[in-house]
Amino acid sequence: MSSISLKQIGLFKEHMANNGVHFSRCYHCRCCGNGCPFLPAFDFAPNTIIRLLQFNLINEALESTTIWACVGCNTCSMECPMLIDIAGLMDGLRQLALATGVPPAEPDILSFHQAVMDSISKYGRTNKLDIMIRYKLKTRTWLQDWQVGLKMLAKRKLDIFASKVRDPALINTLLNTDKK
Repeated sequence: MSSISLKQIGLFKEHMANNGVHFSRCYHCRCCGNGCPFLPAFDFAPNTIIRLLQFNLINEALESTTIWACVGCNTCSMECPMLIDIAGLMDGLRQLALATGVPPAEPDILSFHQAVMDSISKYGRTNKLDIMIRYKLKTRTWLQDWQVGLKMLAKRKLDIFASKVRDPALINTLLNTDKK
């Protein structure tokens, strides 16, 4: 367990404020959690993560599954009456965790994120089947959730053939992931 220094806490709070993320405004109305479709996957509600930050309990926030399970759908940010960019805050916490050597609380989450980025790099957009195959190749969990795949296929949520944007290289330029 790595410890975050007071200087790092100060730099993180300054970085968040400079990017328009003023989590000190939160008065814990819990609108963010009420709108979040992924709340059951979290160990802390979004406002609880903010409370940890307000009390300088950065390590506890960085070690939570919440920051890694958040998909950045921005539902929480849209629900927030104080206009706090909670999805941006979660992203900042993930970056801080990686920069300070705090291991992700969710196993294989970095493999999943890499599979998503590889799919975007290849097609210019996400392709669920490609993401699933790439993730399964990295984690070697071949049959763990095959029922979900069959349900997605039956509901036509899983395309067999990937659709591509006209110029995937342009997307790679935007994401700065062009592999030469």
